[in-house]
Amino acid sequence: MSFTIQNVLLATDDGYITTDVQILGDKITAIAPNLDVVGTVIDGTHKLLLPGFVNAHTHSSEMWQRGLISIFPLELWLAELYDFAPLDTEKVYLSALGTAVETLLSGGTSVVDHLVLIPGEELETIASAVRAYQEVGIRAFIAPLIQDQSLSAGLPAGESTQTHEPFFRSTAATLELVEEAVRQFHHPDAGVSILVAPTGIQLCTDALFTGCIELSDRYNLCRHSHLLETKAQEKLAQEKYGCSAVTHLQRIGYLGDRTSLAHCVWLNDTDIDILAQTQSTVVHNPLSNLRLGSGIAPILKYRQAGVNVTFGCDGASSNDSQDLLEAIKIGSILHNVTDFDYRSWISPRQAVEMASLGAAKGLNLADQLGSITVGKKADLILYDLTNLSLVPRTDPIGLLVLGRPTNVVDSAWVNGRQIIANRQVTTIDVEKLRTELFHLSEWATNRQSQTVEQFEVHYRTVMGLI
Repeated sequence: MSFTIQNVLLATDDGYITTDVQILGDKITAIAPNLDVVGTVIDGTHKLLLPGFVNAHTHSSEMWQRGLISIFPLELWLAELYDFAPLDTEKVYLSALGTAVETLLSGGTSVVDHLVLIPGEELETIASAVRAYQEVGIRAFIAPLIQDQSLSAGLPAGESTQTHEPFFRSTAATLELVEEAVRQFHHPDAGVSILVAPTGIQLCTDALFTGCIELSDRYNLCRHSHLLETKAQEKLAQEKYGCSAVTHLQRIGYLGDRTSLAHCVWLNDTDIDILAQTQSTVVHNPLSNLRLGSGIAPILKYRQAGVNVTFGCDGASSNDSQDLLEAIKIGSILHNVTDFDYRSWISPRQAVEMASLGAAKGLNLADQLGSITVGKKADLILYDLTNLSLVPRTDPIGLLVLGRPTNVVDSAWVNGRQIIANRQVTTIDVEKLRTELFHLSEWATNRQSQTVEQFEVHYRTVMGLI
């Protein structure tokens, strides 16, 4: 498809210009006023064109429990999540559709799905998510969530002696599973990429991490993981390694310019220097960090040290939303209370760059995505600046990032293909999706998790709450 967006507002270094943007196939081919029309004409009058953002860390299937899980810290929250995970492949498919649609309608053209796998149906789980993302047309980076230790191993032992049930699948079998997923589903040119993605140091052995490094190097895959989301994980790392988790991951070779790390709340200054030196990317998930009481990641310190930072929504039962604009807003202004020097605070324009180019860097695609540049892929979002939530007219990006924009995405293109037009997703029937999500779910409250009951006393003990 080829098209020309006429009279559209583009951001410059210090302001805005009104110009035309020409797309041939999947690439931006020209940016200038009064271009000759190529293909379909898109009226950009009173509209703002930005590169598509990336929802750089989420777990799509958590959608089925959003608004439901108790007010717990991560370790107990996970115990409840897994006790009541009502997963089947049809629900995986529908929640991936929902995640894609919500991401698109809040400015995202790509999603990194740290996908929870159904035991015994792992490849079918991935296939269901792939099918959903391809039907919608969003660019998908599927990171099958893997571990080789049982859930109880994620808690620090403290002064007690702990024994853990073996994980149901061996390390070798898990790595074979990831490799088979790469063979079947890794098709970047078709908009689907597989990442190696051990869940984190809390539930993974070094053998799993080093196996993922080998797969990453052999198939040129990006790497993803949670990192030091909670104070409990900081304590656990000291028990397991006798050093920081960041130092350990550097020693075994997991960090690098193809590695993105979700959360990164409990890092010290040495850790931050290591992330900068290795060119690793931090994915900031402010809403889930607040929801789970994990803490406030020192994002301003990261940026001052030269660490690449981007944004994620996290899963829809730890954030309870997939509104990327909300995550960008909170992830920007939250840090105005962590550093008195306002000159280091994140501006709306910096937030937009973090959400687009910052994410592209973390996915090793900065040469293809993340900015409106001739030669880059046409992953674009067109915002309607006449929308009630974006008026009166002031600074368009300021309104978008600092305001509460609703229904402001007029059009969206991924790889040059239009998938939102006139505020409507054109590739799937969103009303049918809404109906299916409603009828396959039910109102639920006051449930009791047996695993939480088993974990809670030990958790409170090692965290000094007893």
